Amino acid sequence: METVREPQDNEGMPPDSSGIGKIVGILLDEKLVTDEQIRYACRVQTKLQVPLPIIEILKELNYITDNQIQSTIRSHRLSMLIGELLVELGHLKKADLEAAFQIQAESKIKKKLGEVLVEHNFIDERKFIEVLSIQMGFPYADPQFSNINLDLFSKAPAKWYDEHLQIPIRQEQDGVLVAFVDPLDKHELDAAKQVFGDKIQPAIALKRSILEAVKKTRRSVSGKRRSQIDQDTVVGIVETIIMDAVKDDVSDIHIEPMQDRLRIRFRQDGVLVHYKDFSKDIIAGLTSRIKIMCEADIAEKRRHQGGRILFELADVQIDLRVSIYVTLHGEKIVFRLLKREASLLKVEDVGMSSRLFQRFKEQVLDRPSGVIIVTGPTGSGKTTTIYSFINYLNNPMTSIVTAEDPVEYVIDGIAQCSINPKLNLTFEETLRHIVRQDPDVVVIGEIRDRFSAEVAVEAALTGHKVLTTFHTEDSVGGIVRLLNMNIEPFLVASTVASVVSQRLLRRPCQACSVIEKPSVSTLRRLGYSLSDVAGAEFKVGRGCPHCRYTGYKGRSAVFEILFLEEQLRSAILNRAESHKIRDVSIESSGLITLLEDGILKAAKGVTTLAEVLRCLPYLHAPRPVAELRRLAGD
Repeated sequence: METVREPQDNEGMPPDSSGIGKIVGILLDEKLVTDEQIRYACRVQTKLQVPLPIIEILKELNYITDNQIQSTIRSHRLSMLIGELLVELGHLKKADLEAAFQIQAESKIKKKLGEVLVEHNFIDERKFIEVLSIQMGFPYADPQFSNINLDLFSKAPAKWYDEHLQIPIRQEQDGVLVAFVDPLDKHELDAAKQVFGDKIQPAIALKRSILEAVKKTRRSVSGKRRSQIDQDTVVGIVETIIMDAVKDDVSDIHIEPMQDRLRIRFRQDGVLVHYKDFSKDIIAGLTSRIKIMCEADIAEKRRHQGGRILFELADVQIDLRVSIYVTLHGEKIVFRLLKREASLLKVEDVGMSSRLFQRFKEQVLDRPSGVIIVTGPTGSGKTTTIYSFINYLNNPMTSIVTAEDPVEYVIDGIAQCSINPKLNLTFEETLRHIVRQDPDVVVIGEIRDRFSAEVAVEAALTGHKVLTTFHTEDSVGGIVRLLNMNIEPFLVASTVASVVSQRLLRRPCQACSVIEKPSVSTLRRLGYSLSDVAGAEFKVGRGCPHCRYTGYKGRSAVFEILFLEEQLRSAILNRAESHKIRDVSIESSGLITLLEDGILKAAKGVTTLAEVLRCLPYLHAPRPVAELRRLAGD
């Protein structure tokens, strides 16, 4: 938070409730904060690049505490609506609240505001219930992961819990703590008093948490609770998780043991989203099932492991790479999903700008030899791009041999090798034999070390075309990393044809996207003025059922293509620093940086400026949109 001077009298925004919110207004009336403190917080708010609610700024400045805020909300709960409370506390945007009201009004089935907010992903259900508990004045409970008092639970017959959405948790000094879905429901309160006595301490909980707790506690009381979920149930859960992931076009599945539960998350469009929570009782059985499927050691729980699962779904074979990682609460498992029969992209469809693509095809893909490197972090689409190059080069007159870990796309007509260390089919062993296969094109899945880098360079020196990937931040980083591997500068300069760096950015949902002018703070972060983005049509998704109210649907690639021309080769031979190499590339080779290509695509509505700022490195001040369009030929 930026430091600004204390305001003088009458400076800053006047502290009236219309401008600062109802909670802050009440805090002011009760003299928990002063006029001067609120004015100061308002001035700080205007200085922030990412605005925070006034109440958060007051907390950061130590003018007010969470306990005072909660106490204020509870004492004035009747005058405060849950929607405005969520907005003022910063858990919900005002635009999202208005959208929820509109959905509520248009719905044929009458629903409460909370149901609409949770169903349409405006807010996490757990967070909503926590705020609702403060507003209603009841404690929040999570009975699913609580130690339920079995004696209290046994006071009611089993069928009683089918009729009443509540569960007793424990005996407290002031009475029995009972979790309700709606603590204000008089019928439920009366039922609880008849069974557990007049001294009831109501708490608020999620409906599914109560139902799950009742189901689990019934097993304990009847003596039929098993220490481990049976095998058939675990098999069904694992298959359901994988099938749902494939159906939703998920790239990764995260199975994460936590202190009180097992959390499952999916990576969709590059972002992790919550899928489901399970009781922690299932962790041991589910982990063992997955280890059996990927042929890992079931007895080993102290070391990290890996494996692979081939999963058949309809006519598609899914290759799942499994990583098992030992954590404090158990073994975390991550699946990477690879559709082995996925359709290949044509090279012209990967998303390069028209002029740069034509230049890349003529100067790089069509040249007889040289190393082509595609760089980027994990999950940036490197493999898809490499395979589009292979698809372009694949013809009856060309011999293509690959060394991959694993083979992700099966292509007819090329020799693909999938690394398998268990059979002593290692990366090093494969690379030693690959050039003896009389290839025209050599594909090395990834440059991992100096040995694989030397193989790539030597293959290019002997007249082969080499395609490979690298993990670096940008295209210049690919060159620098080769030099840091002690590959001689003259070898790098003479063999590398091009380095392509890329990222995947989310697309605004086509069903709900609208044109939106960039904010002043966004332009400032890019170093732009309004004139620099003249003619651009930036879009943003408002959120709809089609995109699950995220505002995004699908992803698009952005590229940075480094062409090794004469001046750049000279800079490499002289071991120039990375920023010097980048400057030479921009001035002499027409380099368009990742950030600039992202801005170009955002200007066409292919992605959003928010995605550009979230995902792309700022290594060089971007040029105006009009100049970038001229360079890219768009």
